[in-house]
Amino acid sequence: MNNVSEIFNIKIDNEEFFKEALTHPSYSKDLDLSYNYERMEFLGDAVLKLSISDILYRTFPEYSEGDMSKIRSIVVSDAILFEICEKIGISKLIFLPKHEEKQGCRKLESVCACAFEAVLGAFYLDKKMPELLKYIEKTFKPYIEDADKNFEKYNAKAILQEYTQAQSKTVPVYKLINNSGPAHNQTFETAVFYNEEQIASGVGKTKKDSEQHAAYNACLNLGIIKCQK
Repeated sequence: MNNVSEIFNIKIDNEEFFKEALTHPSYSKDLDLSYNYERMEFLGDAVLKLSISDILYRTFPEYSEGDMSKIRSIVVSDAILFEICEKIGISKLIFLPKHEEKQGCRKLESVCACAFEAVLGAFYLDKKMPELLKYIEKTFKPYIEDADKNFEKYNAKAILQEYTQAQSKTVPVYKLINNSGPAHNQTFETAVFYNEEQIASGVGKTKKDSEQHAAYNACLNLGIIKCQK
């Protein structure tokens, strides 16, 4: 587990925690192991949310509980965790069976996010919480700042729906109009319709992301929000 220690710059005392944290359920099933990352991910999810909550509480003393909750929901999303995993190389360390590897499981947002949170859980069990909090604060600070500054970009679907309901008591409709690429690395394009008229489209690596981008472009087109530089 030297790679994990080097990535996080935190000394590891019990390597067994981290083997469990990086073991995909399919790998565990194929080898008849008694563990996988699911339980550790449950713990790590709580560790991450507590850490981010602590950072937000100290960083934004003037923010309400609702304000902080909105930012936290953005920075602990699978999309953000996947981006971090790709940058630091955690995704390369996940134990996967060959058939899952061939299907591109290592590139799935959900798998990488689970493994990342499981590793955080492993550090917690290894009694490295002070060091881990420092790592999380340093790593997530840019994402927290971006979410705070560009909140509308991440919350465009809710903003658009609130606007359309106020205008005509109807909601936007999202339709997938195109997807391309291999199963593990697809690109999705979604169009958003209002009053049966297409008002924008958006592209993303998941259907959810493409809908969010479509909503953001729709908000720009309708003048609900201003373009964020």
